[in-house]
Amino acid sequence: MKIVKDIKKVKVKDKNVVLTVGSFDGVHLGHIEILKEVVSLSNSIDGTPCVMVLRPHPRTCFSPDIPLNILTCDEKQQRLFQQNGIKITTILPFNSETANLTPEEFITSILLNFEQLYGVVVGHDFRFGKNAEGDFDLLKKYGKKYGFKVKQIPPLIIQGERVSSSLIRELILEGEMEKVVIFLGRKYSLLGKVVKGKGIGRQLGFPTANILPFHSAVPPHGVYSAECVLEDGRVFPSAINIGIAPTIRQQDFAIEAHIINFDEEIINQSIEVVFHKHIRPEKKFSGREELIKAIREDVESIKQYFMK
Repeated sequence: MKIVKDIKKVKVKDKNVVLTVGSFDGVHLGHIEILKEVVSLSNSIDGTPCVMVLRPHPRTCFSPDIPLNILTCDEKQQRLFQQNGIKITTILPFNSETANLTPEEFITSILLNFEQLYGVVVGHDFRFGKNAEGDFDLLKKYGKKYGFKVKQIPPLIIQGERVSSSLIRELILEGEMEKVVIFLGRKYSLLGKVVKGKGIGRQLGFPTANILPFHSAVPPHGVYSAECVLEDGRVFPSAINIGIAPTIRQQDFAIEAHIINFDEEIINQSIEVVFHKHIRPEKKFSGREELIKAIREDVESIKQYFMK
């Protein structure tokens, strides 16, 4: 997949571009419906399916004090776009200059940088231009004026809920890892880098990889059954502890992975934690012996989970 790092500075010359625009955080099932239409329409005209993503997320500009809890890092998002048939991802740097473009300026200075723009596919809540003045009806008018087709995809409703990044964030932050799958379309995963820890897990007999996440939506404190996908593609069942380890540390929030049946040095490598199930909340034990007993039981439970 081709990546254009700044659509403001580049003319995309690929033929018959079918484009969708948004943040696409999570690339959830609602987003997938949009991507399917982009690819389907593109295939029907021998065109080029493209996504334009806004980075950073517009909320960093409009609501800088509210935590974003981003669901997907750039690498994972691009991988999901490619898996769903997108050929080009273009990035629109979102800043005050971008935010202040009038709707028509957004069309002429951004969208028309796709020189053979055939069509634009948008979601039900798509807005564009300064103060979000542009809506679907206005986009259709500009489509007629500048020669591109426009199509809107209705919201996806599952179990009476409108699928959205906000809903999925809420479920993740509540630890509802099994329910997340219903709306995300896959198990939630967190990508990060393995960093050097204090070696406490090894002292307890359960060495851990300490993970610095690349994105910010982290499930609540507790123990989780998960799979760890290593940089070389190997996958291992794992026990994940998120929190402050109150029995032995009582400070310094950490994401720690005990990778079962694995004891190799992977510091500074990338890792993906695929969450399966919330096992229990984080707890302060009476001492190390009780903690070790609980960890042993957690690990055994997770082994049994993956043997089913």
